[in-house]
Amino acid sequence: MTRRVISLWLPRFATDRPTRPGRPCAGWREQPFALVAEAAGTLRLHAVNGAAEAVGVFPAMPLADARAVFPALKVTEADPEDDAAALETLAQWATRYTPWTAVEGIAPGGGAGLWLDVTGCAHLFGGEAALARDLRDRLTGFGFAVRLGLADTQGAAWAAARFLAGEEAGGGDDDGDGAGLALLPEGAQRQLLMGLPVEALRLPAAVVETLKRLGIRRIADLAALPRAPLAARLGAEAARRLDQAIGRAPEPFTPRAPVTPWRERLAFAEPIGRTEDVQTAIAALCRALHPRLERERKGARRLLLEMFRVDGEVIRRMVGTSRPVRDPDALARLFKETLDGLDAGFGIEAMVLSLPAVDPLEATQTGFTRGAGEAPDAAERAARTALLLDRLRTRLGEDGVLRPVPRESHIPEASVTVAERTPGGTAPDTWAAAAPRPVRLIAAEPVEPLAEGTPPAAFRWRRRTWTVARSEGPERVAPEWWHGPLPHPRAARDYWRVEDTGGHRLWLFRGRAARWFVQGVFP
Repeated sequence: MTRRVISLWLPRFATDRPTRPGRPCAGWREQPFALVAEAAGTLRLHAVNGAAEAVGVFPAMPLADARAVFPALKVTEADPEDDAAALETLAQWATRYTPWTAVEGIAPGGGAGLWLDVTGCAHLFGGEAALARDLRDRLTGFGFAVRLGLADTQGAAWAAARFLAGEEAGGGDDDGDGAGLALLPEGAQRQLLMGLPVEALRLPAAVVETLKRLGIRRIADLAALPRAPLAARLGAEAARRLDQAIGRAPEPFTPRAPVTPWRERLAFAEPIGRTEDVQTAIAALCRALHPRLERERKGARRLLLEMFRVDGEVIRRMVGTSRPVRDPDALARLFKETLDGLDAGFGIEAMVLSLPAVDPLEATQTGFTRGAGEAPDAAERAARTALLLDRLRTRLGEDGVLRPVPRESHIPEASVTVAERTPGGTAPDTWAAAAPRPVRLIAAEPVEPLAEGTPPAAFRWRRRTWTVARSEGPERVAPEWWHGPLPHPRAARDYWRVEDTGGHRLWLFRGRAARWFVQGVFP
């Protein structure tokens, strides 16, 4: 299969963003408008729109000079960091067409570029021309000026977007709707690039200037030169870019995020917005992944759902499982917990379900010998428990379902910790203890002794007087030796189990300075 790459060029990205419909500067879209930024102690124009260029204002011009040329110029402060974040968001939105997207970056003057590797994806949209038109029309509807090139190589697509877009580009656009598009047929990049200027090869400005001084202005002139003298004079960059553009040398495509091979896409003829429709679509996506999971004996551990709204926003929902699962109904139920308050805007037009993490899952048999009215066997109970925990974790959060586990310490408050609750966990059936421990452990609270004795025969705690009827102890608990020599903030304690005249039992200890504290309540 021939590789096909789209270079998406947004020549006025920085000025288009603040003047999009609904933005604060939307009224300036048709007026001369510029973004300004400080450079070398002077305010200079960072980017300008087409109307500003038409009156003689250009990027890098000092603001004072621009005002002299056109006093009514509208200006606002540039925000390159916000532009970069918006371009990253746009690259994520473009995954509705292909999982292979990459950010080219923000160019001087406020232009921005994206890469899309659409190899094997065009048939989902009715062909390459239909995909390109759909991408162009949507971005134009978002308020961006768009130029798009499609070719076998990144270099050829880049050149086509900037120097051929809007032309018929070899007849690739069959219905005449070629504004902003340059679709190069497979294998045609060499013939179509030769007449373009050397700037179309993504060369550094210094190399382009040197080539022009030598009289080399077109790519065909460069291609006709012998390689050895060319490399000696200009270095390897010029020859490398030429070979990459015409497909003679490979150029790696690095997507912005690792591409998962477990991915299903669903597009709708009409946008959907009802939660019930979204749940039905999720179930369809889970069922579409099930045959392959079963065939390869895999189960999902992490699932990412992306919902593409008509207005360009992308809604994401991530769920996980405590053990591999491939039952489509069980996986779809996990997402049900995440759809409360779903804002579909003007509608969701496409959904993508991907599995970032899968684990081996062999076929198991549960409940084969269970008759009517009999309890489920251990395997079936474990499966049901796992699904319950997954749903609870989805609703309550990753840290919302935990289990207590012992820790090697004699200090009561340090002898218990928590871990993720998983079915079949390693929590012990019995907890080792030198003596009985209270079911309810509380933070140590001081008591006021009212009578002599060890423990005190009467004391006051929580606004109540306690009279000790019987007691048992002491049990000495000392801190671990590796925490350092005594005295220690948690120095040795003497614990007593006491019962008052009403039958209530408490856990008392005497700590430093012979002070008494309550740390637990027995049932």
